[in-house]
Amino acid sequence: MSNPIIIGNATLYLGDCLEILPTLERETLTVSLNKNFREYYSENNVADILGVSKRNLQSRRDDLFAQKNKKNLIHISELSHYPMFKNMMQSNWDRELKTKPKKKYKLIELFAGAGGLALGFKKAGLNSILLNDFDKDCCETLKTNLDTNVVHDYVENLDFKEYEGQVDVLSGGFPCQAFSYAGKKLGFKKDTRGTLFYEFARAVKETNPKVIVGENVRGLLSHEKGKTVEVMKNVIDELGYDLIEPTVLKAIFYQVPQKRERLFFVGIRKDLKVKDKFKFPDPYYRIMTLKDALKKGSLYPKNVPKSVGSDYPQRKKEILSHVPQGGYWRDLPDHLQREYMRGSYFLGGGKTGMARRLSWDDPSLTLTCAPAQKQTERCHPEETRPLTTREYARIQTFPDDWKFEGSMSSQYKQIGNAVPVNMAFALGRSIVRLLNHIRR
Repeated sequence: MSNPIIIGNATLYLGDCLEILPTLERETLTVSLNKNFREYYSENNVADILGVSKRNLQSRRDDLFAQKNKKNLIHISELSHYPMFKNMMQSNWDRELKTKPKKKYKLIELFAGAGGLALGFKKAGLNSILLNDFDKDCCETLKTNLDTNVVHDYVENLDFKEYEGQVDVLSGGFPCQAFSYAGKKLGFKKDTRGTLFYEFARAVKETNPKVIVGENVRGLLSHEKGKTVEVMKNVIDELGYDLIEPTVLKAIFYQVPQKRERLFFVGIRKDLKVKDKFKFPDPYYRIMTLKDALKKGSLYPKNVPKSVGSDYPQRKKEILSHVPQGGYWRDLPDHLQREYMRGSYFLGGGKTGMARRLSWDDPSLTLTCAPAQKQTERCHPEETRPLTTREYARIQTFPDDWKFEGSMSSQYKQIGNAVPVNMAFALGRSIVRLLNHIRR
């Protein structure tokens, strides 16, 4: 069984999705559309929401969907019985958006990066009293944009004891590192010493926050065949926290125009006895696209401003000019495929990130730290160039007045590594609702 993804109240195992979709009982209903909900969806959008590949969806389309219009779009009445779409249509997004903190909640964040998580949490009502990162440019970015205590240092050099009992939430995107596994359940000090998760756990032990939030890549679930996550679970339990099952959130469900997935750990201090009050956020009513990110519309009040950006060498630009919107290297003429791919032309695998041009009508692929690298192209949908830094920032849902410090390459790296702001905002509201239930 595949790893779970949470969408609203549903736990979905998307790897098995196409196997179960045809067996779902169809409902006869009149679809009442929210003003933000789309009536028609493209095959790409449907595949993204259902968590399956476009190729698999196309191979089963005639079995799955009876109605289609002239543009080959699928009507919502054909989709409303699938759990993913049901959750979007029955979402409590508007009600959750009204969440307000009952008091001033305090946050410490480690490995804060360029501030995507910190900004989203701030919008939700979590006020940072300490942000830490070892990267100088990240810290300068945080200082430029946030009026808070930013500490540029390695986390192992910090003492958190002065914050004991003063912190509501401690969060951080600790890097994925292997542990010793010298024995079973050796605990916080022996199993994790020398790793950055150990430093995260040490900060938890020294501050004793009400809630802890860890963030990481989805691949952590399978890291060391699951042993890494198992040690983390044991340590969090040892520290006195009830852990919500580590859960993958898909950014496209939270007003983020990007196919990005992040793994979240939420731990709640056991003595508070409010574990049953936590619920991951409901999804937004529709999927945001690259057009929503870069053009004037519901996400931004004006078109994306000009900014610095990478460029392609002349020959690469000539070749990529032949790739259609939404296409990749296989859409090139065969002689250009061979020239561009070289030895990779004869190898297996789709390599769908190579010579990839984005589409206005789909979310962006997951942003990387460099949009011009051959393995992970992020070419503008119309112009033959990589996305600019400001376009990158918009896809990560940073506001236009959020300034990134450092060189152009550093800015790309900061933005590419960030947690999307709107996803953090949605999760932050869930954390605030939880804290509102705590009577101390």
